[in-house]
Amino acid sequence: QLVESGGGLVKPGGSLRLSCAASGVMLDYYVIGWFRQAPGKEREGVSCTTDDMTNYRDPGKGRFSVSRDRAKNMVYLQMNNLQPADTGVYYCAARAGSGDICYSTAMDYWGEGTLVTVSS
Repeated sequence: QLVESGGGLVKPGGSLRLSCAASGVMLDYYVIGWFRQAPGKEREGVSCTTDDMTNYRDPGKGRFSVSRDRAKNMVYLQMNNLQPADTGVYYCAARAGSGDICYSTAMDYWGEGTLVTVSS
């Protein structure tokens, strides 16, 4: 089970750190993806984290960063310089295996999502 937290309302240019907590799943053995879904739009990938690297998709390149706390079995998404276009529900997901593959249909576990609203 994955549970996201840390969403909320932030002004343009602000920052948020999202957390993804896992229970019953050892994230060390999974590829972790962050996704988001803006109102009225399809879900899109934000990042894909393997054992030793993270690839960032276009929405967050240069502004978002992923980190792991292996001791706490958690993954974080630090988001800086947020803009209204970043508004949406953010999800973490996990896929057993390896490789930079984080398509929505490939993920094994999903959280319920956390809402991020960027507005002045």
